[in-house]
Amino acid sequence: MSAIYGMIHFDNEPISAEAQAVMEQALEQYPCDDHRTWRTSSLLLGCRAQWITPESVGEAQPYFDRDRRLAVAADAILDNRAELIERLGIRDRGGAGQAADSELILLAYERWEEDAPKQLIGDFAFVIWDERRRQLFGARDFSGSRTLYYSRRNQRAAFCTALNPLLGFSSASAGTGNRLNEEWIAEYLANPGVSEIADGATVHRGIEQLPPAHTVTISENGVRLTRYCRLLEEVKPLRLKDDREYEEAFRDVFQTAVDARLRTYRQVGAQLSGGLDSGSVVSFAAKALREQHKKLYTFSFVPISEANAKLPRNRIADETPFIRTTVQHVGNIEAMYLDFDGSSPLSEIDRWLDMAEIPYKVIENSYWIRGIFERASEQGVGVLLSGGRGNFTISWGPALSYYAMLLKRMRWIRLYKEIRSYSRNVGTRESRVFQDVRRRALGQLRLSKNDFAHPVPRIIHPQLAAKTGIDAKLRSLGIDPGGFHQPLSMYEARRRHFEQPSSWHTSGLMATKLSLNYKVWHRDPTNDQRVVRFCLSVPEEQYVRNGMDRALIRRATRSLLPDPIRLNQTVRGIQGADGVRRMSGDWRLFLKELKELSSDSAMAEYVNVPVLLENVERWNNGLPDNPFDTSLNVLMRSLILYRFVKRYA
Repeated sequence: MSAIYGMIHFDNEPISAEAQAVMEQALEQYPCDDHRTWRTSSLLLGCRAQWITPESVGEAQPYFDRDRRLAVAADAILDNRAELIERLGIRDRGGAGQAADSELILLAYERWEEDAPKQLIGDFAFVIWDERRRQLFGARDFSGSRTLYYSRRNQRAAFCTALNPLLGFSSASAGTGNRLNEEWIAEYLANPGVSEIADGATVHRGIEQLPPAHTVTISENGVRLTRYCRLLEEVKPLRLKDDREYEEAFRDVFQTAVDARLRTYRQVGAQLSGGLDSGSVVSFAAKALREQHKKLYTFSFVPISEANAKLPRNRIADETPFIRTTVQHVGNIEAMYLDFDGSSPLSEIDRWLDMAEIPYKVIENSYWIRGIFERASEQGVGVLLSGGRGNFTISWGPALSYYAMLLKRMRWIRLYKEIRSYSRNVGTRESRVFQDVRRRALGQLRLSKNDFAHPVPRIIHPQLAAKTGIDAKLRSLGIDPGGFHQPLSMYEARRRHFEQPSSWHTSGLMATKLSLNYKVWHRDPTNDQRVVRFCLSVPEEQYVRNGMDRALIRRATRSLLPDPIRLNQTVRGIQGADGVRRMSGDWRLFLKELKELSSDSAMAEYVNVPVLLENVERWNNGLPDNPFDTSLNVLMRSLILYRFVKRYA
């Protein structure tokens, strides 16, 4: 629950007061409950602590154990505390039940050394100074829920939760001014998706980011990275007797994950949409909080009325009726419906650059995501729940991809029964469903006119693309630089999601930076390691059943969620559909700034100016009809990069 930082001089030269001050001044923008340091002449560990859990109140961070000759700075909430306390043999020690998470991490390192992160469940990034080995050992949780940056030059190194505090160290150590990383910028412009693919690189040369599921060891001999977690290789198939046992097992593991994330001495909040994932999180959380005599505060985004105008019939922007149904059914909820009038993706750019510290890609939803954290902070919330990983875990179950698999395996009877039930559930013809399934099975899936994914304008400068080899790198990861990658199989998408650490970068970065700015910790029980492992182990036939996609969670939440939410297969919500309309008052200023960008010499090295101007002219006469038009997306990315470059180039 902290912004941690530090530096070391392996050459034993003293760390100057000025170098320490530079790092600490860059962290002053983040609110904190306590600020402490631990240092020797050539080593500094620091922590700006935000107290979230009961055990963190008054916690001494950094924590140094003289007997063990270990010091730790941790940004962490551990969810398997009871298990760790028992395994570490400290249960009967006086006050052990209140042992801080940082102390448990230090003791885990003493017991298991570099395997310690494998024993931890929760959201964490930490650095340990091992005096005996004269090394810094750091780790980031399996999905990178908390960020950790580091820089090493010659015999000196520094680390921090945030990026900007390392700029002075990196530039001074390199002996040059700050330099932007062309490879990172090329990926930002050429990759049409929102997930980064550069596991360790950052937008600043000389500063690296520790990838999710990795450890880093920094010593006078150099830097060593090790990946400690590969979920897909470790999961074993789960075989239970019947559906009832799978449903009970799901409820048990998910309730455990939710309960662990309610550990705060402040209020508990949750982001709530009208769907299954956030609805399930809220239903389990509200029930548990009722036993603690606490209410659950929910925060829901309400778009402007025109948002539904140009959406396909199976998508809706305003989920308020569904949300109210969930709130009424679940109970013990204090619901807030927020429209963030006056905010837009354009009005948020500078605040998000201040917060994210990098050019960001979460554009359409930027105003309401930040707005919810701001309102949650005002409400005294310490933990804000979400169901962000749910599509690949608790609500997994892609019916059409599953039917394509049945077709390829020639399981005709089951396929016929499933398609018949599915077409009835979603209100479409059986022949149309079969055609779609056949195309998927044959690898002939194509985008329809109602899909939001369209070819993306090539905004990256051709010379930058050639110089960095970004197109080959994207294709090696299954991403088409000419359009949004739409995998033919959702099973392949899921496999890649859990195999590639970069899949998690964006969510972890957003969660960390938002929590640092608002002292509200984002927590996602659908991303709990125990939940992920369980969901990966469940047989596929549990996830698609009787024409029902996402079947396991629909069955397991019977009575917990209202049927209009639980059994809904006809319409889904989509956020950010009103982002373009919100920009209407500043539309001319938006286009004007893009034209200024086209004359900027620094941006001319990154952006294909003729393509930029062509797309600017396209919207000279008004707003796009499609709120997710890819042309608008690349223009916004270009503008975000432009403002960032003006700050740092």
